[in-house]
Amino acid sequence: MSTPLARRPVVAWALYDWANSAFATTVIAVFFPIFFKQYWSAGAESAISTFRLGLANGVGSLLIALLAPLLGAMADRGGVRLRMLAFFTLLGAALTAGLYWVQQGEWVVAALVYTMAGFGFSGGVTFNDSLLVDVAQPAEYDLVSSYGYSLGYAGGGLMLLLNAAMVSSPGSFGIADPAQAVRLSFLIVAGWWLLFAMPSLFWIKEQKPARPLPLAAAARAGMSELRATIGEIRRLRPLVWFLLAYWMYIDGVNTIIKMAVDFGLSLGFPQQSLVLALLITQFVAFPAALAFGWLGSRIGARNGIFVAIGVYALATVAAYWMQTIAHFYLLACVIGLVQGGIQSLSRSCFAALVPVGKQGEFFGFYNMMGKFAAVLGPLLVGTTALVTGSTRAGILSIVLLFAGGAALLARSRVEPASP
Repeated sequence: MSTPLARRPVVAWALYDWANSAFATTVIAVFFPIFFKQYWSAGAESAISTFRLGLANGVGSLLIALLAPLLGAMADRGGVRLRMLAFFTLLGAALTAGLYWVQQGEWVVAALVYTMAGFGFSGGVTFNDSLLVDVAQPAEYDLVSSYGYSLGYAGGGLMLLLNAAMVSSPGSFGIADPAQAVRLSFLIVAGWWLLFAMPSLFWIKEQKPARPLPLAAAARAGMSELRATIGEIRRLRPLVWFLLAYWMYIDGVNTIIKMAVDFGLSLGFPQQSLVLALLITQFVAFPAALAFGWLGSRIGARNGIFVAIGVYALATVAAYWMQTIAHFYLLACVIGLVQGGIQSLSRSCFAALVPVGKQGEFFGFYNMMGKFAAVLGPLLVGTTALVTGSTRAGILSIVLLFAGGAALLARSRVEPASP
């Protein structure tokens, strides 16, 4: 029996994860935060530059969170999900490249360009996710979704490895200094993103509605359909419970991603070691995401998510007792084992709940929840740390998110949605 992973549309769809993950690792996770603080906000107090960075991240996330469901509904009615994918990809890649030309001290320009690049990244994720149902059969969702995440971790890790080498030893690459290496990394990420997004635009055949609408009519129909969907969503109880569960546990996942480096720095670990830990997570997650796809096909995506939540909770408790950088590396391996798995199985689990013909709209809701799932966790960690005077206690509080997510997930019985 031939594997679905060899089919050209599946390969093309998964390569989009490979393509845009370069932005997630090199730009979002590592170089933009560092460069924004040290180069574009040079001379500003640390607290002020942190506020500026938080504002840039927050505005971009809010934009896509508010617009994604409507854009998805429009794309569904107009049969233009692939066109929307192309638009957001071009937007994100062009503005990522634009960071190269932002000069030192121009933090306002840097923040605006980065915010819109992040908007393009998030929009691309939304529409690529919605195309899962166009390239795979329901029984293949777990495996194909995991395939995409595994390639994403591999691609993002390779790009980060290259860019980190450029910054640590610029002379070996014929680059003048580390600052020039960081700026060049933005151009390289943009080119990588565009190059590997091309197969999805040419090889995926989108399932279009019987009567696609022009853009203006699709916008009106999309708004009407969105209102109707919000009104009827109560009847889709398994989907509602799943979205609430996802919001809780993915907030825990996102909080660990966002706070891990800060936590390591607070324990006195060197910055270079923390970047290495991030690379460890990336490359462990590559095969682990595929393994979770296999696991999900055997025990069910929902049960696979329960396994990942349990591992995350145990790792969070272990972080409370962390003492050495070796412990940090070990936890990076453990997180890598489940990070891609919980993301990929969540995507495939949700795909099984989406009514036929509403993929773009419902994945807009899905990604909206993911964007809003970056608020509660950091607030919980910060408040707990402030009240207790312990960063370790702050990290430990994330267990509450995983426990809440597991309890809500238990209420969701994942069954394929009817048209």
